[in-house]
Amino acid sequence: MKLLTYQIKNSEPRLGFLHDNQVIDMANFGAAVKLELPSTMLELIDMGSEIIPEINALLKQVDKNLLQGFTFGADEVTFLAPIPKPRKNIIGIGLNYTEHVAESARTLDTSNELPQKPVIFSKPPTTVTATNTNILLNAKLTQQLDWEVELAVVIGKKGKYVAKEKALDYVFGYTIINDISARDCRRAGQWIVSKGQDTFAPMGPILVTKDDIPNPHNLNLSLTVNGIEKQNANSKFMLFNINELIEDLSIVFTLEPGDIIATGTPSGVGAGRNPQEWLWDGDVVAATVEGIGTLVNTVKEIKV
Repeated sequence: MKLLTYQIKNSEPRLGFLHDNQVIDMANFGAAVKLELPSTMLELIDMGSEIIPEINALLKQVDKNLLQGFTFGADEVTFLAPIPKPRKNIIGIGLNYTEHVAESARTLDTSNELPQKPVIFSKPPTTVTATNTNILLNAKLTQQLDWEVELAVVIGKKGKYVAKEKALDYVFGYTIINDISARDCRRAGQWIVSKGQDTFAPMGPILVTKDDIPNPHNLNLSLTVNGIEKQNANSKFMLFNINELIEDLSIVFTLEPGDIIATGTPSGVGAGRNPQEWLWDGDVVAATVEGIGTLVNTVKEIKV
């Protein structure tokens, strides 16, 4: 199922799903089929993945005429981030593609040895922004704004000490995150200032439930800047796959419904290019993951 958080004009954000290229409001659909359904993504995730086949079954049976009052064209709504305000920091994974390890070692003073354990960092909830919004560039903070297309995993149920063989049972679905990074803002090896500025985690445009992506380890990822391709790879080249990431993370801390894991970026980032390339005011960045869609943002310099 393809889920979204949407808005019409200045209304409150609502939960919907895509069906036949249209947006159907989730709570209103529930009322029509006599199943209580929520109006936010986090509330739906809290219901567990088991609710998705039930919704799909009802969708096949429902009289389409009942849907008319709460069905919209995709161009009639504003797509918000699937989870506009995560409950906790986004969990980031660094250096999770071999070629990205090599390019980072050349230009960012990181080790050229492959990590033996996942490299973990985090991005605050205020980094989240939607597709078709601005990535804010504070030129007083950074002159090295960079891009990173990533497959993001959304956790569906609480897990501690999760065995990797069962890890995908804990996944609710997948979305896209562009892990925007200010390369000149690292402090004593710490990444939070580099990764954690407002709008530095564009997310979306939708969340696809795991039943629609049976193999997350064979998805093409790509990114363009102003229409020019900068990244192109496949999730099968992760050093630590999703199963291994969930196992490792759940040893460190409890994973909970709605937690988001950005699984790392392949090579092709601006810092790794010769000469290096950075994002500037007016640049348009489009991050694509197969089976999910394309996340588009424009860089806007702010005056502070």
